[in-house]
Amino acid sequence: MTDHAVVIGSGFGGLACAIRLQAAGIATTLVERRDQPGGRAYVYRDAGFTFDAGPTVITAPECIDELFSLAGRARQDAIELLPVDPFYRLLWDDGFRFDYGGNPEVTREQIRAIAPDDVAGYDRFLRYTDRVFEAGYARLAHVPFLHFTDMIRVAPELVRLEAYRTVYGVVRKHFREPHLRQAFSFHSLLVGGNPFAASSIYTLIHCLERRFGVFYPRGGTGALVTALVDLFRTLGGTVRLGFEVARIEVDGGRVHGVISATGERVAGSIVVSNADVVHSYGQLLGHHPHGRNQAGRLGRRRHSMSLFVAYFGLGRKYPGVAHHTVLFGPRYRELLGDIFDRGVLADDFSLYLHAPTVTDPSLAPSGCDAFYVLSPVPHLGRAPLDWTAIGPRYADRILDYLERKLLPGLRHHLVTLRTFTPRDFATELNAHWGSAFSLEPILTQSAYFRVHNRDPQIGGLYFVGAGTHPGAGLPGVINSAKATASVILAARAR
Repeated sequence: MTDHAVVIGSGFGGLACAIRLQAAGIATTLVERRDQPGGRAYVYRDAGFTFDAGPTVITAPECIDELFSLAGRARQDAIELLPVDPFYRLLWDDGFRFDYGGNPEVTREQIRAIAPDDVAGYDRFLRYTDRVFEAGYARLAHVPFLHFTDMIRVAPELVRLEAYRTVYGVVRKHFREPHLRQAFSFHSLLVGGNPFAASSIYTLIHCLERRFGVFYPRGGTGALVTALVDLFRTLGGTVRLGFEVARIEVDGGRVHGVISATGERVAGSIVVSNADVVHSYGQLLGHHPHGRNQAGRLGRRRHSMSLFVAYFGLGRKYPGVAHHTVLFGPRYRELLGDIFDRGVLADDFSLYLHAPTVTDPSLAPSGCDAFYVLSPVPHLGRAPLDWTAIGPRYADRILDYLERKLLPGLRHHLVTLRTFTPRDFATELNAHWGSAFSLEPILTQSAYFRVHNRDPQIGGLYFVGAGTHPGAGLPGVINSAKATASVILAARAR
């Protein structure tokens, strides 16, 4: 039988895997439920504004470059990545400001101004994150963990790197000043991890950004999706939009393709799911005992927080606002406890504000600025809230806060507004409990303990995306595709 692959979901993980399989000579069909490719990297357009729905922090561009090189092409000819500096502007309620970027000397000067004794701690932290990066990313991010022996082999190195500590626990060892402890520990939230629970391995994000930089695609993240879709089609791949998979067909212990909600069948000896892992097992494989068992097991595990997101366009420019701004609320550990553990929608919040027109003004009409703001909130399993009722009031509170703190006249200049709630994550993206990043990145849910890139029981069934190794974030899901494709191609070669 000639191999044919079906990839479910056109997020960055699904796209990257489809490109790798098609480039290797496996005829591949990419099926997507929504009317646009991209998964979480959807695009909204309204009143002349272009809004990225999801990923906005682009780092480790070599992952993307490698996909183009498979076709003998240069990424630079298809999409331009514009550098962002500072990487993030960090603002606190008490007026403190910190520009977090890739120049260590500039960072040292800012640390020296607030806590001179922490400069030495910063240098030690840099050395630590370099070691974590080499072990946890450079050597392991693209390597599948299919057997427990794979975990045993790396265990000594993980112990040496104190992977059993939390992100905040390691940061606390190196910094004494409270603002700096927040500034150097919040990064795990970018991949759905609570800094007070996520493994210290995720401090490698600091090194990743410092080595490769932070970028933004000209035309928005959606333009990067378009470039990857075009690359896949150039290689001969097929994209089917509006194709909602209802069932993965299994017979004789192997996959045989997928069946849509309308009954259409696409045959395939290989099926790769970029869908939510609980949805994949519980819904798409709910007819199979293994699917039901896996869904129950995964559904009981710890899942990342959800997000409340507001996309808005303003009819004026706001000079001086950074591309990426993090606004810390009055509480840090206590707020994260409300979100991750207690399931409380608190009165206060911490926010991430994305202002893409700082880097690419073409994403808004002349003289205007485009934004999205997100607030981490409990997922629906922790807090089964009625977001239809709560959402508008929550959006008002966030916009009022931004108007007071950063964007004066916001209400007067508001042109367009839309929101995306935990309920939308659940219904639009089939995310279990409306989780924004799948399984929470704690040590006991990482590497071998995450969903394997290859299913251990059903032949021809594979996974990519945030729920598999190595995890969420753009480099994570693209590397998951590299790991998964390597397993598929190795099996094909036997």
